[in-house]
Amino acid sequence: TGTASPQRYSVTWWDVFDTVTVISGYADSEADWNTQMTALHADLLRYNQLYDIYNHYDGMTNLADVNAGAAAAPVAVGDEIMNLLTFAQEMYQATDGACNAAAGAVLRYWHDARTAAGDGAEVSADILPKTADLQAAAAHCNMDDLILNQNTGTVYFADPELQLDVGSIGKGYAVEQCAQAAEARGLTSALLNVGGNVRAIGTKPNSGPWVAGVDNPWPDQDGQYATASYVDTVELQPGQSLVISGDYQRYFTVDGVRYHHLIDPDTLFPAAYFNGVTVLCSDSGLADCLTTGLFCQPLEDGMKIVESLDGVEAMWCTPDQQVITSSGWDSHLKK
Repeated sequence: TGTASPQRYSVTWWDVFDTVTVISGYADSEADWNTQMTALHADLLRYNQLYDIYNHYDGMTNLADVNAGAAAAPVAVGDEIMNLLTFAQEMYQATDGACNAAAGAVLRYWHDARTAAGDGAEVSADILPKTADLQAAAAHCNMDDLILNQNTGTVYFADPELQLDVGSIGKGYAVEQCAQAAEARGLTSALLNVGGNVRAIGTKPNSGPWVAGVDNPWPDQDGQYATASYVDTVELQPGQSLVISGDYQRYFTVDGVRYHHLIDPDTLFPAAYFNGVTVLCSDSGLADCLTTGLFCQPLEDGMKIVESLDGVEAMWCTPDQQVITSSGWDSHLKK
């Protein structure tokens, strides 16, 4: 008897990282697929709770608890948080400070404004954070004040007004950890798309690599975003991730000006260099962090970072509708 070829399955979740998650993949049976997806979903939900800075969950110490308590005394955390924050410190260095998980004091003002405005809404200018408040908060975003003690497994804030915000790094880091765990459990062929963080596991049986599209970040003449149109389509090698940050994802508008969620650490306002930045590399956490860091700095600075990193490629989409890519980008395009 011949073995049956793997069948294609997919699943969609709405309860992880405030976004839509779509997993497509292949398994020998629906039962096998469901077993893998149940475990993957549980992992993603756990990381979602651990990295939540707004809500406490019984039975765990998460980042909301760290933010609430780490200024008073060191807070004991598990490996998932310690490893994330260690990675965040490395990424702060790698992006020359453009990706700063210690910037919660500033980012909270923008989060509150976005929450009050409603996504995509046109609102009055009085909703905008006041520059004086942002500047005062910016004095409390120093990564050096985040004290990680690996020996005791504790996190301490040397500045009592420091606050963590891992929006630029937590989701990608979690996707990478969950993908690796799924691979260890025997998932051999899948494409994870967690709200624009795309991670390939293996390849498609008998049909080559998984592919992912780079969204067109520019509106059409009616002001609509044609999410079905792609600027480029990339082939993902096993283990590779494609992550996109754009100003068209989470924003509100005031007097026709869009205020999105990617905040420039120099101006303390939404970064204005690009409409979209995409990173391709073999670590979803690194890709997530780099898209934010590159979005928030001039092209030449970002290009220097990308070209200095092995196995990392990037694409920048500018407000005048130019597409600029790093030196090795084209070699990954769909043939």
